[in-house]
Amino acid sequence: MSHARSTSIQLASRPQGWPTPDNFTVASVDLPDLEAGQVRVRNEFVSVDPYMRGRMNDTRSYVAPYAIGAQITGGAVGRVIESRSGQLPVGTAVLHQHGWSDLAQGPADSFRAVPDVPGLSLSLRLHILGMTGMTAYAGLTAVAGMKPGETVFISGAAGAVGTAAGQIAKLLGAKRVIGSAGSAQKVALLTEKYGYDRAFNYKDGDVRGQLAKAAPEGIDVFFDNVGGDHLEAALDAFNDKGRAALCGAISSYNTTERAVGPDNMSNIITRGLTLKGFTLAAYLGLAPEFQEKMTAWFSAGKISFDETIVDGIDNTVDAFVTMMRGANTGKMLVRVGDAEK
Repeated sequence: MSHARSTSIQLASRPQGWPTPDNFTVASVDLPDLEAGQVRVRNEFVSVDPYMRGRMNDTRSYVAPYAIGAQITGGAVGRVIESRSGQLPVGTAVLHQHGWSDLAQGPADSFRAVPDVPGLSLSLRLHILGMTGMTAYAGLTAVAGMKPGETVFISGAAGAVGTAAGQIAKLLGAKRVIGSAGSAQKVALLTEKYGYDRAFNYKDGDVRGQLAKAAPEGIDVFFDNVGGDHLEAALDAFNDKGRAALCGAISSYNTTERAVGPDNMSNIITRGLTLKGFTLAAYLGLAPEFQEKMTAWFSAGKISFDETIVDGIDNTVDAFVTMMRGANTGKMLVRVGDAEK
């Protein structure tokens, strides 16, 4: 086996407020020879996601925080270039959670083989055909219990989860789907490409008023990626027995001040509302159901997607920082490239 050197993006310090490049280190790491049962993978794409910001804090959460000096872990997809495992021969396309590096190495069971379809980029396994799409599906179905004929509001609708959630809601029979986004261009994209019935720019202010205008008959389901004033607006707009799937709260991820809670929480009581937070790990059993439906929808041309791609593993931090500030439309990805090792 040949020795290899990997470029690894590591957490250097915990961000205070918005993350900056100073919070990260780009390190060159020598990889040891493979042991029996291990594989080495050259990544093609790595994922940068909002939830990663929470893991940079040393606080209690659903998963342990990133350690200082350790590589940022998360979704990535690539191909096996060396193998000492009969399960994953050289050339196999694999998905994994080893994260921000150009090369990944470890036990074969920490990688999952994925279909390698001609003409279909492996990047899709990191969003619409993978965990992102499944997060949207699980939130709408298992968490919020969306029913045909209902009105659905999705915050942060132009992101990876939001673009998936809007389309899935329509395919599951939603009467009306409403979304919020952070620019006029993204608002137009929601209605023109992603099938949203109505959308508004939250940066125009008065989220409550804009949602009330977009949903004069109220909403039944809220898929929340933002929190803050969007949750407050949804609490005003909910019909009786409304349900919220709380997927993210990006509005508070980078604040250094204590977040102020909604001023209309009593609506939860008077309208019999249900608000439920979730992470995908609790709903992995939905994978076969999701894959069957999403594959059929995708094959029938009923699913659209956008990718915002940054080239080069050395630019991963820039991709993450700009994604946190809303620079992406759809899924933000880093295309690793084929640098010589």
